[in-house]
Amino acid sequence: MLKFQGKIALITGSGTGIGQAIAKKFVENGASVIILGRRQEPLNETSKILEKIIAEKNSGANVRIFSGVDVSDELPMNNMFESLKKDNVVIDYVINNAGVSGPVTCFANASMDEFKSTIGIHLTGTFWGSVQALKVMKAGGKIITISTFFTEERPLEQRPYRFRSPYTASQGAKNRLAELMSWELTDKGIISIATNPGPVHSDRIYKTVYPKAAAEFMRVSGFEDLTPIEVDAANRELLPLLGEDENIVKEGISKAAQKLANGKDVSKLTNTFTSLLNKIQSIAEKVQNNTSHMIANREFLSQGQVAESVLNLCDDEIAKILNGKVIPGDRVFYPVKPHVGTTAPGVHQPDFTGKAVVFTIDATDKSDAQRVEFLAQHVEKNGGKIACFISQSTPTELQEYISGKFHSHVVDIKNPDEVARWLNTVKTNIGEILAVVHITGKLPEVSKLTDLSRAEWEELTEKFISTPATVAQRALEQFVPGGRDDPRLYNNSKGAIMIVGPDLPIGKKVTGTQRAQVEVFRGALRPFTTTVNQELSDVLGSKIRIFTIFPGSVTGSEPNNQRIADAFNFLVSDNSASSSEVTFCVDEIRE
Repeated sequence: MLKFQGKIALITGSGTGIGQAIAKKFVENGASVIILGRRQEPLNETSKILEKIIAEKNSGANVRIFSGVDVSDELPMNNMFESLKKDNVVIDYVINNAGVSGPVTCFANASMDEFKSTIGIHLTGTFWGSVQALKVMKAGGKIITISTFFTEERPLEQRPYRFRSPYTASQGAKNRLAELMSWELTDKGIISIATNPGPVHSDRIYKTVYPKAAAEFMRVSGFEDLTPIEVDAANRELLPLLGEDENIVKEGISKAAQKLANGKDVSKLTNTFTSLLNKIQSIAEKVQNNTSHMIANREFLSQGQVAESVLNLCDDEIAKILNGKVIPGDRVFYPVKPHVGTTAPGVHQPDFTGKAVVFTIDATDKSDAQRVEFLAQHVEKNGGKIACFISQSTPTELQEYISGKFHSHVVDIKNPDEVARWLNTVKTNIGEILAVVHITGKLPEVSKLTDLSRAEWEELTEKFISTPATVAQRALEQFVPGGRDDPRLYNNSKGAIMIVGPDLPIGKKVTGTQRAQVEVFRGALRPFTTTVNQELSDVLGSKIRIFTIFPGSVTGSEPNNQRIADAFNFLVSDNSASSSEVTFCVDEIRE
């Protein structure tokens, strides 16, 4: 009897790539599979491959297809699991594999719609797919989540992944979500493990990620006599030509030059575009080569090897041992500077006279409002002026508490256009903005995240991931007007953004589940902050910095707002521009 004969595995994003490889490995070992994805055609092709293997193995397994299922889309996911439940299907293994590259560009240039879409597919798709799968799972079932070690922190380190801020945010949260589910699903007997395979041979890397990253390098600085906007327009025409026959490439470049000439000499532009495409290909190959040199044997994994590792994690005994762990399958030795610190370095108290500090506030309880009061008074007593923009979702009594003490407006801080409008108002009516401080508020008390409705979950991802990103991006635009279109304007620019929260829970009897819940969202902000700062410093040559401050400690002690004020002083000092530490756990003590 084959090892997984009589078992059923559901694999998301299984029409192509790693998902297809996992499905093949399952049926080779006797399991029936449920494959799903957005497009019918690749699922049909995959099904033919799987049926052939099943016939050869004579395992009696079967393949079931659900097409038109985007893991980020609530209704199709609900309908799929309801259909399985109606048919009395019991799933033994859920493999959260579906994913996208997301936008490959500097965060300052990223579309917030694409940012949220990437979070929706990677993080919310994993969360909701796992939660809905519980309807058709029983004790002994396994949830295996495929993520990336690029978002993992080693002691005092955090890997950046430039041009991939929404990807890193969602992947970092996925790793912490896998840990959380091991806590919350213990009573159901469900095991949760994450695996980070590292670089894998795939078209997504070779034809999308590396070339787009190379193209972004070209856009940021401009190329020859092309402005960044012109490079961006050219890249959209040229990137699809990579890997094509020489004649197709030449014809494509010629058409692009004619299309984008806009009064320029077409012959000269053709030569420029040829050089641009060659440069992009050269950089993409260099990135790939540099990555391989960080691996002991210089080999990326094959998709089949990733599939083999996933099946190993589904082994009953191995799964029991590894429940709740994030398996660092990534073999890349990626040298990074320390990005995560404790208390910020001390500096002489800055004088804020004539400067405005903007607070955007999404408070959860009174201690959040009192934190705003403490920090705002710190700015005022040192000469600065305050403007507070309070989220509409902040409880009314907290809105009134803050508004009674400082110049405040209740606004929709989830809306990028409204945030931009209010920042412009501050600059016009109060003066130059020294810094923008975003208060996320605490995680609301919930028994289990896995018991939340879809709407409740999305409120949390909006509160702790999308809204801080929205505020940060609009602050960048305020510091560098026109920087989205011409990144060269970022060179030597100054500004400061500080995200504060969410706090660790307080008390002597804090449970592992409570800490794990908060870490899901901290897990998003750590790699996000590190990635954006690497772009600002190393790519854009800017002195703007984004800090994230995580109050509270693993011992459950009360947070100290003075330490946050000290971190703010450091952030707005000239010293911060040369610091590699950008995330501060100000209440933690490390010897």
